[in-house]
Amino acid sequence: MSAKFPDQAAADRLDRLVKSALKAGADAADAVEFKNISVGVSYRLGKLEDVGRSESSDLGLRVFVGKQIAFVSSTDFSEPALAELPERAVAMAKLAPEDKFAGLAPRDRLATQIADVGIDDPQEPSTVLLVERAHAAEQAALNVVGVTNSEGGSADYGRTLVTLATSEGFLGGYSGTTRSVAVSVIAGEGTSMERDYDYSSTRFASDLESASTVGKRAGERAVKRLNPRKVKTQSVPVFYDPRVSGGLVGHFAGAISGAAIARGVSFLKDQMGKEVFGTGISIIDDPHRKRGLRSKPFDGEGVANRLTIIADKGRLTTWLLDSASARQLGLQTTGHAARGTGGPPSPAPTNLYMAAGPLSPEDLMADVREGFYVTELIGMGVNGVTGDYSRGAAGFWIENGKLAYPVSEVTIAGNLKDMYRNLTPASDLVFRYGTDAPTIRVEGMTIAGA
Repeated sequence: MSAKFPDQAAADRLDRLVKSALKAGADAADAVEFKNISVGVSYRLGKLEDVGRSESSDLGLRVFVGKQIAFVSSTDFSEPALAELPERAVAMAKLAPEDKFAGLAPRDRLATQIADVGIDDPQEPSTVLLVERAHAAEQAALNVVGVTNSEGGSADYGRTLVTLATSEGFLGGYSGTTRSVAVSVIAGEGTSMERDYDYSSTRFASDLESASTVGKRAGERAVKRLNPRKVKTQSVPVFYDPRVSGGLVGHFAGAISGAAIARGVSFLKDQMGKEVFGTGISIIDDPHRKRGLRSKPFDGEGVANRLTIIADKGRLTTWLLDSASARQLGLQTTGHAARGTGGPPSPAPTNLYMAAGPLSPEDLMADVREGFYVTELIGMGVNGVTGDYSRGAAGFWIENGKLAYPVSEVTIAGNLKDMYRNLTPASDLVFRYGTDAPTIRVEGMTIAGA
């Protein structure tokens, strides 16, 4: 296997498939293949519950006849099965309605070099090691005084090989691994029980937090949530813990997706070039971050991708675009296409994050007489068209600049336009997820309580 083609057999297969589609009457075509290996174990209350391993391969062919498109996919890689796909796809395309924005990514936007993003650690862990890791995570959580039950510990390993070929001349691939350890436990008894969790997920084994650290943290979090109080309805500053603050960045990414902008269904549709955040707030997308959980050397159409400052000192600088949404908007793709095997690409971020601010979480909280520190969000009450935001939440009440006691069964509400203009990030940014943010303070949100 070469550095360019971690799966040479897939590269050869897709190249032949695309060429066969052109011979069958397609004006253009592309094909993508995903090969996945997944291994996982779960452990609960001192007993091994499940050991699983799966391997799968799936490819998809997209063909264009003029502005008509069709998709076919297959998990059968035998020569007879693959030989049928191009003609079948072309016949389907001739019956499809025209899409005036259809087409492959322009040749001049395609990646000519495959960047090394450092996401493949292919040494597969033994099942014994995964069992030990899951057991250690759960045991460390159960050892925390006050923890009374467990929903289980788990340890997983996965490896994915991606290969893409297009009739515009692109042929490339990459591979990436993930490793994780997680545990969820319950503290308290009877009607006074609380649950919490923790996990670590990385590309490389050397970066994974120890199972005992993850377990201990999960247990301590569950115990801290015991005996929660109710609070009255009021307007106070709301703080988002880093476990949940990335959600605010994720809502922003959805609002600037080229597909949403082209349809006119985003609350930010008329905000290009304007300050949507307070001055000093920057949001960055970095597909080439070493060992990033969403790093990739090119996008789902073979387009060269790069670090993009999406919000620069509060100002919105770009939409997230694939080729189709770019054509609808009269723009160029930004290299943010993501795809599967059964449908068209669509815009999506990679390693997306909000840059850290200058103040620590403690300093950011120091002047707050009363406020709410959120550690868990419930429900999906976000309207992407209007920006209206309403989520169930749990966390801790703030009194005189300090976390005072746990709080549950409240709703936090606002509008994302106002929230974005009135938020302040702390200095504690850590890259732990695909979308990351530090602790975030948002002024003047409504807390609906007892």
